[in-house]
Amino acid sequence: MKKKLMIVIPVLLILAGAGYTFTKPKVIVKTKVQGTIYLLPESFLLNLTDNRYAKFSVALLLPPGQSDGASAAAAAGSDSNSDGTTLGTLPEEALIRDIITNVVTDQTANTMISPSGRAHIKQLILKSILQETDVKVTAVLFPDLAVQ
Repeated sequence: MKKKLMIVIPVLLILAGAGYTFTKPKVIVKTKVQGTIYLLPESFLLNLTDNRYAKFSVALLLPPGQSDGASAAAAAGSDSNSDGTTLGTLPEEALIRDIITNVVTDQTANTMISPSGRAHIKQLILKSILQETDVKVTAVLFPDLAVQ
């Protein structure tokens, strides 16, 4: 009787474990960021309206399927100008940099420092990019910011 129990109990445990493994729900991993984050290669150093300045970098959240131009830049072979400045891979980057410069130089230091002010600036930049370029951007990010 004890020998039968010594065989039956482990077999039942193995069957229970296998049954649980096959019947448990599958884990679905959802990505938190939908798309590609494109960091503009050079930061901005801009004068503000109240005689202060802001130094910051900008990243754009591009939706899935929106190209950041990386394959075209790789095909071109070089990623810097003759004057040593870095080229980005986004085709309309110069226009986007101009939009950001125009929006931010119209602001005060207090606007740049406050969370609500930054959110408003990001919305202004996003709206202008969508109106003036073919780049589909879902969000504008300021990964780092210093105002002096």
